[in-house]
Amino acid sequence: MLLLIVLANSAYYLYGRDHSGSSAHPLDGSTVEKFVQAVMIIGVDLRVYPMFAFLFGYGLMMMIRSQRKKGISDRDARGLVQRRNLWLIVLGAVHAVLLWGGDVLGAYGLTGLILVWFFMRRSDRTLLVWAAIGTTLLFLVAALSVLEGLAILAGEQAPNGVGAWATGLITQSVSAENVVTAAIARITLWPIQIFAVQGIAGMVVPVSILLGIWAARRRVLERPGQHRRLLWIVAVGGIAIGWAGALPHALTHVGIFGDLEPMLSSFAAPQMVTGLACGLGYVAVFGLIGDRLSGRALGSWAGAVSAVGKRSMTCYLAQSVLCAPLLAAWGFGLGARLDSATMAAYAVGVWLITLVYAMYLERAGKAGPAETLMRRLTYRVPNTPRRSPAHGETS
Repeated sequence: MLLLIVLANSAYYLYGRDHSGSSAHPLDGSTVEKFVQAVMIIGVDLRVYPMFAFLFGYGLMMMIRSQRKKGISDRDARGLVQRRNLWLIVLGAVHAVLLWGGDVLGAYGLTGLILVWFFMRRSDRTLLVWAAIGTTLLFLVAALSVLEGLAILAGEQAPNGVGAWATGLITQSVSAENVVTAAIARITLWPIQIFAVQGIAGMVVPVSILLGIWAARRRVLERPGQHRRLLWIVAVGGIAIGWAGALPHALTHVGIFGDLEPMLSSFAAPQMVTGLACGLGYVAVFGLIGDRLSGRALGSWAGAVSAVGKRSMTCYLAQSVLCAPLLAAWGFGLGARLDSATMAAYAVGVWLITLVYAMYLERAGKAGPAETLMRRLTYRVPNTPRRSPAHGETS
């Protein structure tokens, strides 16, 4: 998951080149670059944060269940989760001011705060009904976007929406050479991010979180062997919808469907719908892999990935530390020198560094710094035992 996140985010550091209105990828490039761009559009862009949001919702339910096992009342357990959501918003704001305006911690913290308040005590049926309502709204927005694209092909001028403005702020946040100017762009972008782009108004994140809570109540990922049929249906169906739905966008971006190029900006909303399906499909694949690994001793590779998962917040923030100062114009400006292919390689390298760091912490029996801080703030404890966190504590 974190590998896909750094791949998705790193493309925004490719400043100084013409971009389409629907993605962060440059419009020009070699054959290798266009191949990488197509792969990213089909398999990564707008497919990662629904997966992250689903697992966030799953983790919320796991936290409440853990507190119940300790004899804590539902009210106090929800209060603890809400305190954690509030601190996520604060941490996300700091992350945005210092490094990355596309922060998701604040968006998930705010959305989680609202959804826990309204839905955590509701029935499973209510969760699914509201998830269906949100998905329907996404379909309507996607349909309107397609109609807009057809109008553009007919000769009408494309309107400048919130998405174009947000994309401009992201570009400014990495292309501005002045540190203060870049920080202002990031903090201006952040409220849009947490409310509209990846927040409650964007529908994808709340739908994913609601489905995550529903799945956690049934322990779908903890007991995948009991839910193989569901996981297979979601994995095959979700990924098929996600990849097939993004194919026209990818082919248009690389110039194969050249006649559709004027409506490139209209592909963003359909990408969100197919991205939701694809993100859930990826989660299901992880569940099936977990089922295959169940009862087996983890090898070195699986153990390393598990170490990253236990420290997901630390590794997520470390990506910004390893990207922003080196790639942005206000830092060393490497983003202007890289292309789509070399940037993807750089992103993989960043993930590998976090992998090594997580393995070091695992062998030392230490939690990640971000997890330790969040635990102290959430549970209001002065010290945290020097141990490796249990899976689910830092999800």
